[in-house]
Amino acid sequence: MRCPYCGSLKDRVTDSRQSRDGMVIRRRRLCLECNRRFTSYERIEESLPVVIKKDGRREAFDRMKILTGLKKACEKRPISMERLQGIVDSIEKKAMEINEPEITSVWIGEQVMQYLRELDKVAYVRFASVYREFRDVKEFVDEISRLFIEKRQK
Repeated sequence: MRCPYCGSLKDRVTDSRQSRDGMVIRRRRLCLECNRRFTSYERIEESLPVVIKKDGRREAFDRMKILTGLKKACEKRPISMERLQGIVDSIEKKAMEINEPEITSVWIGEQVMQYLRELDKVAYVRFASVYREFRDVKEFVDEISRLFIEKRQK
C-alpha cells in the first residue's frame, strides 16, 4: 500500500477490524519511511450495475458520488460520517442484490431520499430540493407540508 504522505511502499498493518456486516476490512497502517499513520479499506470487488443518468448517459456506479450528495445534505447536521457510510453501503448492497446490469440514477436518488427521510428531515428536504429540482418556494413548502402530514399520521 502506497503511503499517501510520502509515497513509500513500505508499511506495516497495526490494526485490522471487520465492519459489522463483514463486507469491509479497515486496516490502520504505519509508514516505515515517514512514520505517519493512515487507514485503508479492503472490500470484495463485485460487479456493480451501470448507472443510467437522467439524460441517457451511462456511467459506472460511484459510491463517492452518493457520499458527496449525502455530505452536502447533512452539512451542519448532527449525523456522523460512519452513519453516512452505512447508508452508502446499504444502497450499494441493494444495487448488487437487484442483480441487473443497469440501474437508473432515479432509483439511487429515491433510495437516498428514503434513508434521509428516516434519518433527518432537514437533510431530506435539502437533498430533495436539489434532486427534484424545485423551481420555486411553493414546491419547497409543499414537500415540507407532506412531511408534517406524514408525521401526524404516525
